[in-house]
Amino acid sequence: MIYALDTNTVSYFIQNNVSAIAKLRDALAAGNKIVIPSVVYYEIRHGFMHKPTPRKERAFSNMCSLYPIKEMSIEAWECAAGIYGVSRKTGKTIEDTDILIVALCIINNYTLVTNNTKHFTRIPELQFVDWTQS
Repeated sequence: MIYALDTNTVSYFIQNNVSAIAKLRDALAAGNKIVIPSVVYYEIRHGFMHKPTPRKERAFSNMCSLYPIKEMSIEAWECAAGIYGVSRKTGKTIEDTDILIVALCIINNYTLVTNNTKHFTRIPELQFVDWTQS
């Protein structure tokens, strides 16, 4: 299985959240792979631009050296546009960055690791887990 880390999950890791780190280690020990969506990279980096935190920036750079940053393909962009259209029609809009992360996961068959499950339950094609739950 390949897990894609959502922004909130990456934040847990760079804050040294013991529980999140244990789940990551368990996933890796079970032979799973970890990726970081490029949109998550952007969200984390723009947070550092707003409020520099050298220790957390180093931790994030270390994560990026361990786990590949995955870019959007044309298929993922098309998928994102479709998700946006459906969310607008139903009146249940989702933030653009979340749509991009979801589309990348759907197209590549990644399981998203997030605790932001409220928005993501609206997208039946998405596989996700919440590593903050026991």
